[in-house]
Amino acid sequence: MVQFVEFIFWFSLAAMLYVYSGYPILLAVISGFFRRKQPQPGYAPFLSILIAAYNEESGIRRKLEQTLALDYPADKLEIIVLSDGSTDRTDEIVRSFADPRVQLLHVSGRKGKTNAQNEGVKIARGEVLIFSDATTIYHPQALLHLASNYADPKVGAASGRYQYFDPEGKSPTGLGTVAFWNYENAIKMFQSRIRTISGCCGCIYSVRRDAYTPLAPEVISDLVQPLHVIRKGYRVVFEDRALAYEETTQSTSEEFSMRVRVVTRGIRGLLSVSELLLPWKFGWVSFQLWSHKALRWLVPFFLILFLASNLFLWRRPFYQWTLAAQLIFYGSTLLSLLFPLQRVWKPLGIPLYFCTLNAAAFCSVIEVLRGKKYVVWETVRP
Repeated sequence: MVQFVEFIFWFSLAAMLYVYSGYPILLAVISGFFRRKQPQPGYAPFLSILIAAYNEESGIRRKLEQTLALDYPADKLEIIVLSDGSTDRTDEIVRSFADPRVQLLHVSGRKGKTNAQNEGVKIARGEVLIFSDATTIYHPQALLHLASNYADPKVGAASGRYQYFDPEGKSPTGLGTVAFWNYENAIKMFQSRIRTISGCCGCIYSVRRDAYTPLAPEVISDLVQPLHVIRKGYRVVFEDRALAYEETTQSTSEEFSMRVRVVTRGIRGLLSVSELLLPWKFGWVSFQLWSHKALRWLVPFFLILFLASNLFLWRRPFYQWTLAAQLIFYGSTLLSLLFPLQRVWKPLGIPLYFCTLNAAAFCSVIEVLRGKKYVVWETVRP
């Protein structure tokens, strides 16, 4: 019995170490054998920027003004605001823009972001489609860098880079969010250098019009759309010069709710293209999906096994140290949840973010097993 519990302890520890460090290190080593030249700005296809919005009256004007000011040929750009049943002044503000490049598509019935994007693509004229959120601000040259990748006919989608910021430094999970997405961006950079990334950044990604696939409303488009692009024989690349600035959530509950929605939609999305998980058919892509997605969503279950087995083995000296480390880690998380300790020392927010991510993943797996679907989203920023 003791040997079996020890196996569970070391297996769960090894699985977590592989997910968070082994896999990225392996990617970094493999990517060192590949050299891909970054495309230079100059190729400028017609772009359609599709901005998903629901009750964004407080920020939609700023978003449109900033988008119109981006460095890209004016005659090769159109902006379509996808208003998913907005009930505030969002539609009115969009219609007030005199610039002919701006148009409104009001999608009635509140069917969610993915559905709104499907509807927007039907009227879009662009050779390349850019998907954005209403709260995201782009670097002035983001479009030039994204577009340059499409000079290569083998590229079917290109993702930009998230750059999160905590404007007032008060978010309990702010530092964790910034650190996590810097880590995610590094993984995408390695994946892209080797062959293809397995998912895009939701607020700044693009798809070649001919490679777009209409998706079910309950799946998350920035993961599933690139997978359909890969199935069609294209590469999906990471363009780290195309920056998108996004504010972190301002409470743990907001972050948790958002992550549950995102992961639940991600799991459903991956199951909708489950054949990509078969390594004998889609070797490299399958390896990435198992390592970067499926196993990561299972980490909360490894954490439970790790703690439970450690509790069983606690009488042995070595396991007393590992148990103490776990209890300190979870204790600091609980304290950060109850008191804003991260304002005193920001790194204390990292355990809270880690536990928030994994608690959300745990709930998401349960939600999928229960048949729960997340289609619509709520605006959390005033």
